[in-house]
Amino acid sequence: MAQVARTPKTYDVCVIGSGAGGGMAAKILTQGGLDVLMLEAGPQVYPEKDFKMMMWPYELPHRGVGIGGEAGKNFGEFLAPNGAWKIEGEPYTSSPGSNFQWFRSRIVGGRTNHWGRIALRFAPVDFRSKTRDGIGDDWPISYEDISPYYDKVEGYIGVFGTKENVPSAPDGLFLPPPKPRCSEVLIKRACDKLNITCIPSRLAVLTKALNGRAPCHYCGQCGRGCVTASNFSSSQVLLPPAMKTGKLTLITGAMAREVLVGPDGKATGVSYIDKASKSEKRISARAVVLAASACESARLLLNSKSKLFPDGLANSSGTVGRYLMDSVGSGGWGYVPQMEQMPPHNHDGTGGMHMYIPWWKYDRRNDFPRGYHIEMGGGRDMPGVGMFGDVCDEFEGYGATLKSTCRKRYGTGISFAGRGEMVPNADTYCELDPGMVDQWGIPVLKFHFKWSDYEIRQAKDMQETFKSIIEAMGGEYRTKTPIDGPNAFGIEDGGKIIHEVGTARMGADPKTSVLNGYCQAHDVKNVFVVDGAPLVTNPDKNPTLTIMALSWRASDYLLQQAKSGSL
Repeated sequence: MAQVARTPKTYDVCVIGSGAGGGMAAKILTQGGLDVLMLEAGPQVYPEKDFKMMMWPYELPHRGVGIGGEAGKNFGEFLAPNGAWKIEGEPYTSSPGSNFQWFRSRIVGGRTNHWGRIALRFAPVDFRSKTRDGIGDDWPISYEDISPYYDKVEGYIGVFGTKENVPSAPDGLFLPPPKPRCSEVLIKRACDKLNITCIPSRLAVLTKALNGRAPCHYCGQCGRGCVTASNFSSSQVLLPPAMKTGKLTLITGAMAREVLVGPDGKATGVSYIDKASKSEKRISARAVVLAASACESARLLLNSKSKLFPDGLANSSGTVGRYLMDSVGSGGWGYVPQMEQMPPHNHDGTGGMHMYIPWWKYDRRNDFPRGYHIEMGGGRDMPGVGMFGDVCDEFEGYGATLKSTCRKRYGTGISFAGRGEMVPNADTYCELDPGMVDQWGIPVLKFHFKWSDYEIRQAKDMQETFKSIIEAMGGEYRTKTPIDGPNAFGIEDGGKIIHEVGTARMGADPKTSVLNGYCQAHDVKNVFVVDGAPLVTNPDKNPTLTIMALSWRASDYLLQQAKSGSL
């Protein structure tokens, strides 16, 4: 029998995952005096070497899309090394008729190395949506419970924005926003004509120096990773202060397999596969914090079976893996002749939008419940592969004539992306596939996913709104979408927006939920989950800010419990 290596030391806490939730937990717990071990499935990240922030397209083979365009499927070779939709040796499956796409990040800092930094607070009504419309469930906590932690997170990481008093988009502690680009000025004018709210966006990008980090220099390449740490990432903002305490031990290349439990039903540690040696190792800890991402944490819980927990750890309710949600996504673009008249100028700014459209129809009856926000793009971004594909499709020619047409059309496209709320449904969940394991011998996830009519009607409304804004700008809306089928009205496949949440939701009733309001497992008091899994609803806001706020709150609670001996 193969030997299992066990660490002789017992840590106060083992944190699985180093992204937004895990990084925040490590920071708060170590600064609170606890001895923390962190397991990360990927390698360390070295910004100076790994981030291609200042690299030109011609410096990479095939201008960044890789051989045969394969790299383009994972956002291209420019992005911070962060994982992929498909990882060799680590498959996942989908049930017949489902097409869920699972993006996994295997690197220190996880997805925070590349996320769009859109940092939006959930609104008070988002925690009480069932009370409002009778659909789904309310959270066991309120906006008032989490608001102080939104303050803490924004004050620490830095978020720009403006106070607007929009009920669906609560104000926060903001740094000054950057000025709108030319394209965004035109969008704002069109929105004003249509009585659509359009305000400065809220991004976790510094416009002023903060906590030793330099302000953004507006190279416009945030997605590649920021060498100056002017935008937020766990790897550069949360983990360094945790390491400075001397109380954080980071093990990379560690594929967590199972949370171990003792005869008293409490977690005793974690079993993981050392990817370099392909051997099993075990660490001992007084508490375990799962932050591996919503679906990965669900997989860990489901795979942690024992006599005490035959259906998986913390799963007496049978709801681990259930209530899986992703953001509703649909996009489109239009040609705006006014942009042809603009003289060439530096359009870069931050690596994201300077303006956005919050949910503005919250006070009226719509064809669907809940709502969406709109993100925008356009103008003279750095040219990349495929940028002029539509021009080449529309105009015949080559040489000087084609080049002249491309220059004329450069920057005249305005794009929109809707991001809306999905209501959980019984047909959407993940479970262990009984017939397949990954290269580490761990059962893989099988996904079941289905959009309901709620989401389809929401995508339809998005498309109609995009068209109305483009036409109000004097432009021509170019996107055409089917009206039925799996991608009706341009709705993206489940998982494609990479906002999957809800697989170990919190709740007041242990019979219908996995965690309490502090992200603590009902069944196992020394197990916490602090990624996207605890979310009860998935409002029209990107979830990362809320994940960090919940993690900070849970970590404060864990500290109190540890100091009182209650764990």
